[in-house]
Amino acid sequence: MGGRKRALLVGINYPGTKAELKGCHNDVDRMRRSLVDRFGFDEDDIRVLSDKDRAGPQPTGANIRRALARLVADARPGDFLFFHYSGHGTRLPAETGQQDDTGYDECIVPCDMNLITDQDFRDLVQKVPDGCLFTIVSDSCHSGGLLDSAKEQIGNSTRQNKTQSCEPEERPDFGSGSGFRSFLKETVRDVFESEGIHIPHSRHSHSHHGGDDQDEASEQPSGDGRIKNRSLPLSTLIEMLKEQTGKDDIDVGSIRMTLFNIFGDDASPKIKKFMKVMLGKFHQGQSGEHGGSGGVMGMVGALAQEFLKAKLEGNEEEAFKPALEQEVHSVDEVYAGTKSWAPNNGILISGCQTNQTSADATTPQGVSFGALSNAIQTILAGKHGKVTNKDLVMKAREMLSKQGYTQQPGLYCSDENVHVAFIC
Repeated sequence: MGGRKRALLVGINYPGTKAELKGCHNDVDRMRRSLVDRFGFDEDDIRVLSDKDRAGPQPTGANIRRALARLVADARPGDFLFFHYSGHGTRLPAETGQQDDTGYDECIVPCDMNLITDQDFRDLVQKVPDGCLFTIVSDSCHSGGLLDSAKEQIGNSTRQNKTQSCEPEERPDFGSGSGFRSFLKETVRDVFESEGIHIPHSRHSHSHHGGDDQDEASEQPSGDGRIKNRSLPLSTLIEMLKEQTGKDDIDVGSIRMTLFNIFGDDASPKIKKFMKVMLGKFHQGQSGEHGGSGGVMGMVGALAQEFLKAKLEGNEEEAFKPALEQEVHSVDEVYAGTKSWAPNNGILISGCQTNQTSADATTPQGVSFGALSNAIQTILAGKHGKVTNKDLVMKAREMLSKQGYTQQPGLYCSDENVHVAFIC
């Protein structure tokens, strides 16, 4: 087919850390071979970022963001772009302190914890020229919402309450609360799960369908293999940020501020916008506006204010320059989970729904892989002709279900891209 084919593949195992995975390097190696052998990509047009070789460029947030920007910047009509990510995903809860800010930002987790948000991907795909197709495969947790606002063709991430579990019909009835109540409910569940307290049928479950309450040891799809999910709990993220910074006062309420403090201009654009808004709210409070409330409201207020006070002891313009340069038209632009314009030329194939986790599996023979990545390679190996995006996702769902996984891959794209061939 006409047009250049270019790809970025990212595989992160986080070796030697509390977040360590096993299958992400293998996922990327297999996808690279598939791009060359099946899809006709030139080796020189495939960029790989992996933490397998510490001597090479690492899959940091800045490196991934720059590589994606180059991929899109060089695109022309008729080109095919492909991005594969295997690694941890996480969800950042709201931190503005506004009562109506109760959502989550879905993120991928680079090796240095410099998170890349769903809105970052939305902004990236918006820059793809017309006539160029950009396919994203994210074999990570909570990846159903990663391409912010893309139309959901297969899946239920956008049609369900954000706090539903993988198996909502079996979840205990907590009532029909919404807004802040639902946010707190999900946050409490996160805390228990991240501390190792298993809550049956939670979104961290990889149990067989229809089973009774099971402990973690029994939650294996088959045989004696090992299953770990690719969700980075907030508690682990916070612990790793504490180790990285040497600071012990990091908690929900200051995660985005900590990321800005560490990474500055290399932080997510959405996090830089968040900092600009919070700085404005702080100054309003200092000047006595909004009834002298301090500007930063709610349960996260104290942490936010202490952080800003410490940061403001130096040169404000220099310290906040990356944030001050951002354009922000209203405070709700930085709300967690804010949705906006939907891209037409981006295709997301996610490992699971927004509220689910994806499996990192190791067979009894010691072979490790992501459940979605393995399903994709198995499907492609079994069919030599064209495989459409819809065919691939439906077959992957069927395959994973038969293998005992509860995660449900999703397809997010415009109507005209549902039946086009996967990748090219």
